[in-house]
Amino acid sequence: MAKYLIFSLAFLSVAFSTVGQLQLSWKEVGQLRTRDAKDIKASTWSIGGETLDRNYTDYQSYKKYLGPLGAKRIRLQGGWAKCEKVKGRYDFAWLDSVIPDAVSRGVYPWVELSYGNPIYEGGGEAKLAGHIPTSPEALTAWDNWVKAIVDRYKDYVPEWEIWNEPDLNPAHTGKEIGAFYVRTAKVVRSIQSNARLIALGMASVTKLDFVKDFMDYLKENNALGLIEVMTYHEYAPNPSTSYPQIEKLRALVWTYKPSIVFMQGENGAPSTPKEITIGALRQFDWSELTQAKWDLHRMLGDHGRGIATNLFTISDIHYEPGDHMVGVNSKGILKTNPDKTIDRPKMAYRAAQHVFSLFDSQVRVDTTVKIKSSSADQSFFAYRSDDKSALFTIWQHEDRPSDTYQPKPTTLTVEGATFKNPVLADLITGKVYEIPTANFRKAGNTYTFSGIPVTDYPIVIAEKSLIPLKN
Repeated sequence: MAKYLIFSLAFLSVAFSTVGQLQLSWKEVGQLRTRDAKDIKASTWSIGGETLDRNYTDYQSYKKYLGPLGAKRIRLQGGWAKCEKVKGRYDFAWLDSVIPDAVSRGVYPWVELSYGNPIYEGGGEAKLAGHIPTSPEALTAWDNWVKAIVDRYKDYVPEWEIWNEPDLNPAHTGKEIGAFYVRTAKVVRSIQSNARLIALGMASVTKLDFVKDFMDYLKENNALGLIEVMTYHEYAPNPSTSYPQIEKLRALVWTYKPSIVFMQGENGAPSTPKEITIGALRQFDWSELTQAKWDLHRMLGDHGRGIATNLFTISDIHYEPGDHMVGVNSKGILKTNPDKTIDRPKMAYRAAQHVFSLFDSQVRVDTTVKIKSSSADQSFFAYRSDDKSALFTIWQHEDRPSDTYQPKPTTLTVEGATFKNPVLADLITGKVYEIPTANFRKAGNTYTFSGIPVTDYPIVIAEKSLIPLKN
C-alpha cells in the first residue's frame, strides 16, 4: 500500500496545461543551453533548405537562423533549370550566395541534383514529380551541368543526392531511374572522386518493387559502389507507424549492400489548419505545438534507430503556379511573411535547437541499457555519452500528436546505466527539472523512476551532468 501512496503523491505534484505541454511543480534547475553549429564538432542532423531552385524560399532572409539552429548539414537543390536558362550558359550566382555562406556558418551542404530543364526537348520538367531528361541532347546537357556544378562546389559539398522523389512520376520505373542514377553518379565521381553519393529520395517506403528494380540495375551493372546512402521521405500522421515498412526497405537494400546508410531525407509536419497549408499531411489540422511534437517524434524515432534525419524544412515554402501544387507549405520551422521573408521562429525551431544541441556525435545509442515501462504504447531509447553519463528518451506513440494530450503517469525500471542526480528535460520548452527523491530509487543495479509524466512528444531523463544548461 505504501508504494502506491508514494506513486499517487508523486503524480499529484505534476500539473498539466490545457494546451498539451508539461507543467511540472518539480524544482526547475535550469534551461537547456543551445549551441551554434560552429560549436558542435559533428552530428547526423540536417535541416532542409529546399526549393531555392524555384525561388519559393529566401536564403538571405533565413540564413541568420541557420547557425544558431545547430544542424550540421543542410539539404539544397541544385536547380539545373535555374542555372542554365540559355543553352550552354550557366549562372551560378544564386548558389554562390548560398553554399559558401552555409559552410561559413558551420553547416555543410548536401546538394540534390535535379530537376529537368524544359529548354531542351526531352529535358523533363523543372518541378516536383517532373520526368527525368530522356533525349540524347538533354542527357548530354544534363551531364555537362552536373560536371560544372560539381567542379564549382566540390570543395564545399561532400555529398550529392541524385534526383528527388522519382517514384512520384508514374512513368518512371526503377530500372530507368537506376540507369539515370548510374550515369549521373559516374559524372560526379569523375570530378570529385571522394564524393559521397546519395540515392534515391523515395517519396514512399512502400514501393519495394521500384527499389528492387533500381538495386537490381546497379548490381547487374557493377555499380553498387556508386551508392553510400539511401534516402526516403514517407510522411505519416503518426511517425511510429512508418517504421515496420522502413525496416522492410532496409532489409531489402542490405541484401545488395549491407554497408548502405539509411537517412530520412525529408520529413516534417505542417503548423497550420488544413484550410491553410498544402503538401503532405494537409488533410489534418495542425498547430505550432503539434508541429513541434511531430517533429520531435520523427527526429528521435529515427535517431534511436540509427537513421540520420533531415528535418523539413527551415522556412515555410511558397509554391507558385505551374508546379506540383500552389500555396504555402507551412512545414517550415520559421514562419514567413507573404514576401517569403522571415516573421519569427516557431515552437519547432526551438525544439529542434534542443535536439541538435544535445544529441551530437558524442551521445550514442546504447542497446545494452534495458528499460521497462508500466505503460503501453511508448517508445524509448537509451544513450551514453563519451564520459559514460546516461540518458534516455521516452514518449507515447499511440496516435498523431494532439494539442490537449493528457500525459501517462509511468513507472520505469532501468538496468545497465548509472544515475546519481537525474533530471527531466522538456525538449519543447527547454526546461530542466530535478526528479524528486520520492520518484527515484536504486536497488542493486536497477533504477526505478516513478510518477514520470510521459506525454505525446519525447522527453529526456538524464544524469544532470550530461545536460548543458544556460549560465
